[in-house]
Amino acid sequence: MKQTLLALCCAVVSFSALAKTELTVYTIIEPELLNIYKTEFEKANPDIEINWIRDSTGVITAKLLAEKENPKADVAFGVAASSLLIFDKEGMLLPYKPKGYDLLSSQMKDDNTPPHWVGTNAWATSLCINKFVMKKHNLPYPKTWQDLTNPIYKGLIAAPNPASSGSGFMNISAWIQMWGKDKAWAYQDALNENIKMYTHSGSKPCSMAAQGEVAIGLSSSSFAHSLIKRRAPIDLVIPEGGIGWDMEAAAIIKGTKHLEAAKKLVDWVSSDDVAKIGAVFSGIPSRAEFITPEGKISYNAMIKNNFKWAANNRSKLIQQWRDKYELN
Repeated sequence: MKQTLLALCCAVVSFSALAKTELTVYTIIEPELLNIYKTEFEKANPDIEINWIRDSTGVITAKLLAEKENPKADVAFGVAASSLLIFDKEGMLLPYKPKGYDLLSSQMKDDNTPPHWVGTNAWATSLCINKFVMKKHNLPYPKTWQDLTNPIYKGLIAAPNPASSGSGFMNISAWIQMWGKDKAWAYQDALNENIKMYTHSGSKPCSMAAQGEVAIGLSSSSFAHSLIKRRAPIDLVIPEGGIGWDMEAAAIIKGTKHLEAAKKLVDWVSSDDVAKIGAVFSGIPSRAEFITPEGKISYNAMIKNNFKWAANNRSKLIQQWRDKYELN
């Protein structure tokens, strides 16, 4: 009898394990957050298991485009909206209006009906300033973007590479939208003279500043706030005149074999759980009532971003940047 019960229990456990739907989810989310999202989602949806495929914006964008005819991903989650618009143009996203969609900020919604993607949270540019390196070199804090072209900062600035980093691309996109093409490229020519290193990660310039490798790192305000909470010797400066931003967003990949599970993940985007995670990480979740006081400062400085223009011009702008600053 005991053996029969044991066999039945094993069979139930085995069936339960087999019954779980495994979702393949492509993402650019920072590694330390992946387990948080996975744990909270699977707690609410115990019949689904997330399998993350994580890399930088440039790599994930290229990977999804390469797999267009034979998609491997079920969902793109936490991928830059500027990248999702490229996929949408290629007909790769499945239209779906998730539950709770109407709770989201208008700036973080697709304008298609039904929507093809939905925002989770935004991140915006800031300057991470190392207090001690600035004092060592007797440097003034920059207040504007133009201040960064001052020769006194030569070799003391790190910035993200637009070819691989979403943060890097949102900077060149914002500068062109703010100042026009000619002034923006002239600005980047001058800024390039002061750059010590272009990094493949959007968070690395802030980490470099925190470690004293540079005086100034162009990075996201969310990374800066995170490091400041850990008592890194940095200050955060938001340049006057407007800042670039992008958002992490989610979409169902057309061709998924796990549509119902994919819908549940995208439904979850509008939940309190995701808004709270976004508030801790970026300070600017897609649910406006959860934006933090620090996030509000960045939110108020964000430019009116033309995501469709950015998506349509992404490849051209990145190649132009590489020709000017990376390949020479």
